[in-house]
Amino acid sequence: MSENNQYFNTNTSTWNDKVKIHAKSDIYAMEAFKKGRSSLTRYELDALGDVKGKSLLHLQCHFGQDTLSWSRLGAKCTGVDISDDGVKLAKTLNDELNLDAEFICCNVLETSQFTKETFDVVFTSYGVIGWLPDLKPWGKMIAERLKKGGTFFMAEFHPIVWMFDYLKDQPFMKYGYMQDEVIYEEYKGTYADENSNMVSKEYTWNHGLGEVVSALTEAGLHIDYLKEYHESPYNVLPDLVKTNSGMFVTKDKLYPLIFAVKARRL
Repeated sequence: MSENNQYFNTNTSTWNDKVKIHAKSDIYAMEAFKKGRSSLTRYELDALGDVKGKSLLHLQCHFGQDTLSWSRLGAKCTGVDISDDGVKLAKTLNDELNLDAEFICCNVLETSQFTKETFDVVFTSYGVIGWLPDLKPWGKMIAERLKKGGTFFMAEFHPIVWMFDYLKDQPFMKYGYMQDEVIYEEYKGTYADENSNMVSKEYTWNHGLGEVVSALTEAGLHIDYLKEYHESPYNVLPDLVKTNSGMFVTKDKLYPLIFAVKARRL
């Protein structure tokens, strides 16, 4: 675990740097968000429906826009993130917008050490599980934090997406679908601002769909569905094409960009 802690520390430092840049970026559209624009996408909105009056735990919440968007819809929200700068900004936004969300700064795998509350909904989305070396403790934690009958939902970039190296002019397949070894990348900029002078230093891990589903079922959750989609809500990969619906697809649609899992604690 000591080696993983070194990876986590590096990632935390990078995410702290990203907070400053992302908060000013077009992708996060902070001023529009403050004026009422929701940061949630159709996948999670369709999956979870009316959340008014429900308790919701948002894992790996960055600086809390999705958490606060759920709060605006009437959920009683708690957001968790490893970045102390992210959590600090989330708390500031919560106060500025007169919402009642709470935020916890911790490694997501250690969430159960920081809250014993159980929730109607556990939610996570878009670029989250790749920061975790092992999904079994992640699945166990989700089951611990769900009420009986509670719902878990995740929307995430498809594992095929992470098999490619996008740092070259032409993306090429470099990493294994079920690769166990940690992946290290160091590059200038961030997905929200490629022209930024910050240097992103990132340790990540690839997880196939079988690993995701098994981590949840072995923790005792019942899978309602696993769906795959060509369309991504975010233009975060090179050369994506914008559709009439405002989503993004690859030119050839040879592989999906997004998957979604909905599960319940019975």
